[in-house]
Amino acid sequence: MHFESIDFAISLCLLFGAVLYTSVGHAGASIYIAIMTLFNIPSSIIKPTALVLNIFIASFTSWRFIQRGFFDLKVLLPIAIGAIPFAFLGGYMNAPSHIYKSIVGIILLISAVSLVTNLSNKIDTNLKKPPFPMAVIIGSLIGFLAGLTGTGGGIFLSPLILFLGWSSTKTTSGITALFILINSSFGLLGNYSSVQYLPNQLTLFISATLIGALIGTTIGIKFYTTNTIKKVLALVLVIAGFKLLLT
Repeated sequence: MHFESIDFAISLCLLFGAVLYTSVGHAGASIYIAIMTLFNIPSSIIKPTALVLNIFIASFTSWRFIQRGFFDLKVLLPIAIGAIPFAFLGGYMNAPSHIYKSIVGIILLISAVSLVTNLSNKIDTNLKKPPFPMAVIIGSLIGFLAGLTGTGGGIFLSPLILFLGWSSTKTTSGITALFILINSSFGLLGNYSSVQYLPNQLTLFISATLIGALIGTTIGIKFYTTNTIKKVLALVLVIAGFKLLLT
């Protein structure tokens, strides 16, 4: 299979995006979408490609974090129950995007600011298990948004879990990674017809992002402190927020 220099340039950008996102348990769909948009890849290709990359990267990332004990099934389960059908529904729909993108983008930017202000001091204190009905409802909303936007939903889930006090920072990374895997899988099923548009460079893109995920998860697990995770997550939310507002 022949690859051009532009394909390697895209892959390098995807690799660095994967390093940043996987270090906090995310798979990186929002940054992959932004990168492919910048390189003028057709929109019909971008969404399914981002979801496929998410599935591969979230599988690897969740395995790394869970292997190290950073996971809580009691938090994930009700959220996933709510998310699964609505991720499928969101993936199936092709709704007008300008309104929901603006709203979600602003919410992400507010969350990012909150993570680097005094509001974040309550994170990792007074942890509690989520009320089951509330977690199911939140999962439903996040699942629908994830399917609609072609992301895994981690950018919505992480700050919510942290501010609601349902999990510690590193455990949130593991929960988020597996949630992204579940959401991306059902989001792709809901938009299954789009797989006919997957690019010939997909194997190169998957390889690049997996290398990035190996580096990113190692950094996140071994070197990040709680404060570092909050700052990096804030950066991820800023990137995702502006991406939604500007596209």
